[in-house]
Amino acid sequence: MKIRFYLGMLAVLAMMTACSANETSGEKPVKKEVCIQLYSVRDILNNCNKDGNVSPEYTDILNKLAKMGYTSVEAANYNDGKFYGRTPEDFKKDVEAAGMKVLSSHTGKGLSDEELASGDFSESLKWWDKCIADHKAAGMKYIVCPSMSTPKTVKDLETYCKYYNEIGKRCQENGMTFGYHNHAYEFGKIEDQVVMYDYMVEHTDPALVLFEMDVYWVVRAGKSPVDYFKKYPGRFKVLHIKDDREIGQSGMVGFDAIFNNAEVAGVQDIVAEIEGYSMPVEESVKVSIDYLLNAPFVKASYSK
Repeated sequence: MKIRFYLGMLAVLAMMTACSANETSGEKPVKKEVCIQLYSVRDILNNCNKDGNVSPEYTDILNKLAKMGYTSVEAANYNDGKFYGRTPEDFKKDVEAAGMKVLSSHTGKGLSDEELASGDFSESLKWWDKCIADHKAAGMKYIVCPSMSTPKTVKDLETYCKYYNEIGKRCQENGMTFGYHNHAYEFGKIEDQVVMYDYMVEHTDPALVLFEMDVYWVVRAGKSPVDYFKKYPGRFKVLHIKDDREIGQSGMVGFDAIFNNAEVAGVQDIVAEIEGYSMPVEESVKVSIDYLLNAPFVKASYSK
């Protein structure tokens, strides 16, 4: 026990010495392309920009995220044609003024029972035409559906795949890519016949629909992200990097194996999402990006 204690103390001292050396030498901190899902700072953003006025907290948190090392954002608040109460154009300016880029957005529209029964989703596509135009104005690279209701039948799931292909086609026509973000429930079976997630990957067009794999939820479902990379190579252009709390702190997600197989997955962008906190939110997102910036297996960029 004493040996382990002394070894641990030596490791801490070595880390402190390295940090001190960097500070005194003026060495720049590690820079990597890491996006942040703004849901991670929802406790701050949810009450910002009321009545069309820009809140100081909104500008402040964007600046702080950029200073921490985040290079882009993924929105999670598209509503009434606005992002966090800001027009698409203004939201883009706000993010860029902080020194980051707008990468993507989580938004979606589920199909009604009538649309599922008829297979005609033209009414929902009218909503998507406006949504796509707004996201294009905001400078988005991706529009990602964050979740969906579990279909009751395989036929309903097939209809959703056709729906997603059509949305993907419209996004592509506007210079963007459409994707789907998973939780754990998609790894269950529909009508005890097909695994929902596998069916979606196999029945959507790779040229039109990408999958933003949330690696944490895959693990929580009892599956291996790497196994899915190998089963469906190239389909996971975006990864949600998430943990049970701050990224890298739980030990339950094998981030080294995930990142070491990123090329097989087809990864082009990584998005950090901190959904559960064990400390104040600003400290939480800082600890999370520090882990990614210091992890030797995380590349500086995955852009092609």
